[in-house]
Amino acid sequence: MRATTFSEFLRFYRRRAALTQEDLAARTGLSVRTLSDLERGRVQTPQAQTVELLVTGLCLDDAEAGEFVALARSSETAQSGSERTDCAPPPAKELTGRAAEQQELAECIGRAVSSSALDVVVLHGPPGVGKTSLAVDAAHRFAGTFTDGCLYLDLRGMDTTPLTPERAAERVLRAFGVPDARMPSDADDRFRLYRSMLRERTVLLVLDNAANEAQVRPLLAAGPGSLVLVTSRNVLAGLDCRSRLDLGPLSHDGAVALLAASAGADRVSADPRSAGLIATLCGGVPLALAIAGHRLTGRTAWSLRRLAEQLSDERERLDVLATGDVQVRTAFEMSYRQLAPETALIFRRLALVHGPDTSVALAAVAAGIPDADAETLLEELVDASLLRPDVPGRYSCHDLIRDYARERLHSEESDLDTHRLRTRDWLLTSAMKAASSFRPDDEGASDLASADRWLSDEMANWRGALREAIADGAHEQVLALAQSMHWYSDHRGADELWLEVYSAGVEAARALGRPEEEAQQLNFVCWVYTVRVTNLQKAMETHEEALRVAEKCGSLLETAWAHYYRAPIESRSGNHAAGVIHARRAAELFREAGMPYGMVFALSFAGVLLQRLGRFTEAIETHRACIAEACAVSGTRRGVADENTAQLLLRLADCLTAAGQHEEALAVVDEAEALVEAAVSGVRALVRHTRGIALSNAGRLAEAREQLAAAVDGMADPETKVSLLIALADVCDRMNDHDTATRHRVRALAESEGYESPGMTRLQHELTTALRLSA
Repeated sequence: MRATTFSEFLRFYRRRAALTQEDLAARTGLSVRTLSDLERGRVQTPQAQTVELLVTGLCLDDAEAGEFVALARSSETAQSGSERTDCAPPPAKELTGRAAEQQELAECIGRAVSSSALDVVVLHGPPGVGKTSLAVDAAHRFAGTFTDGCLYLDLRGMDTTPLTPERAAERVLRAFGVPDARMPSDADDRFRLYRSMLRERTVLLVLDNAANEAQVRPLLAAGPGSLVLVTSRNVLAGLDCRSRLDLGPLSHDGAVALLAASAGADRVSADPRSAGLIATLCGGVPLALAIAGHRLTGRTAWSLRRLAEQLSDERERLDVLATGDVQVRTAFEMSYRQLAPETALIFRRLALVHGPDTSVALAAVAAGIPDADAETLLEELVDASLLRPDVPGRYSCHDLIRDYARERLHSEESDLDTHRLRTRDWLLTSAMKAASSFRPDDEGASDLASADRWLSDEMANWRGALREAIADGAHEQVLALAQSMHWYSDHRGADELWLEVYSAGVEAARALGRPEEEAQQLNFVCWVYTVRVTNLQKAMETHEEALRVAEKCGSLLETAWAHYYRAPIESRSGNHAAGVIHARRAAELFREAGMPYGMVFALSFAGVLLQRLGRFTEAIETHRACIAEACAVSGTRRGVADENTAQLLLRLADCLTAAGQHEEALAVVDEAEALVEAAVSGVRALVRHTRGIALSNAGRLAEAREQLAAAVDGMADPETKVSLLIALADVCDRMNDHDTATRHRVRALAESEGYESPGMTRLQHELTTALRLSA
């Protein structure tokens, strides 16, 4: 061929491969606009990453690739006039949001200057976080601190052919003025001269973009008082160094500030909400934020809101974060191409995981490999700065890297549904198995702590799997998951989670034509509206529908549950007597249906309502009978049976306190606590709350305050939490700590917002009166 410029080479090889610009863009991850600019010569100095992607996408052989890369570099040489031989750092850019990291580097440099040995600092992090910018900033700020100034080398670690240590040493020697005639031809001799000249000097040596330890080690030759600053996408764990800086994304405020610096402070201040959303969607990655800012700068008619909407589509986000031949996708592509095939496989299949992080076991399932292999490969991704180890055994990556993994998953996996369904089925099956441990009639010796921890750690992942099953119309799976969560959801999980789970259960049961299970799920939705969300109108509507469906299909059990959930609706509406009637009716139906635990729970709640009616003797007798029945049913079973018995004991203790039997109440609380020492925070909060009220009534104010304060954050039920804060404020008032009492009442008022029930309205009125607010 007779092509003589890079653009002509590119056009020739693309046409030879019978590719359109759109075809080549799909192969390389570059945009069509970038390819068009390159072929027209509008981009005179293509980035090394761009060139390497084109070599791969055009399927060039070794000779062609060498010529192609050389021509691209000759363009750079022509542009700059000659190859850089002085090893001076490139121009510095103003840094935004990196004050803490700049200070940390400054401290490292301060130590190096007075050190009796060579100091080495490794600055590592994922693509696009600004490692080079931070290193170059340090080079310019502190070159004068070192007698012989600063030397800068780009080791081109992400290129197909990184700069060799021999070539790097030669560049340093040339910068020191060694002429060609004195340049040793033997590599060992060249390194000896390199080490000799550096040991006579004190310098700041910046080795930017290192590929691995082997590339760096021969260059660590400076003497005492010098500092070598190495930047790399890889952790370089095998490199002996004094300090390591793990550079991550910017903080939210730092990200917004960087967006303002590139897009204009006035535009950002005019729409701070959209600016904050853009910062979040860019994951705090400086490269992404700079590109977003440049797109806004070049499009003055665009609003921040429009850009935020474009970035909100995870399928298009990486296309949006591109301008010219500068792309976030390209930065990730270069790291991905460096991975071994098995490491690349697990990286892209991690996109099957819905939540922000993954366990080793889940990653192994997604990849279809053994756990031991998965952990090794995940650690390799950590070393490549494509994953972060959050806590032992769990790994995460920021959203833009996840977006890139998803692109690779869809473009490279031929049997995607097999891997997707395997991952989803494992998550939902594991979630159902763990949740079943909380059934009061579970005969197995379940490890509740492990089950609770798994469900909590993987909540975002199994919830995402549930949503996927809903979208796929997998009704059997959706219904089974919703049914399994009943007992687990009592004191765990957020309100909106259970509304989503049980509403999905209702729709799945209807789709399957199973009225009894539809009534069951409606009862669960009623529970959410009554106990968690406190929307009594919705609760009553759902209850009436559940009761209608249950009675129509002749389900004794679901009719019992419908009456059971009607009781708290009546109580929260202020009609405790009606609540007692429904609770006792539920107990009768549970007994008839052969469900002893249901009968115990219903009678226990009847006892609570009898207490609220002031019928203490009857309430205490009811609670004691329930506890005896529960112990008889559970026998020697532990775990969740203990947890349920503890809650019955706490209801008895609360009743004893209301009846003025404080010491007996405290003894019962101690008995309950002994059963739930390892329980989740919600149950422990109930123990502390009950003990705190008993201590307060007994006049032991300091102890009461401590217990009530410890219970606040673990309390899930909104009305109970507000009542607890009011009780805590009352104790503080009695201790003459009126300022703290006011703060507790203000918090209680804030916690009560958005909840509508007669009980909450009464509490709000009590608070506004105490705080002397107008109604």
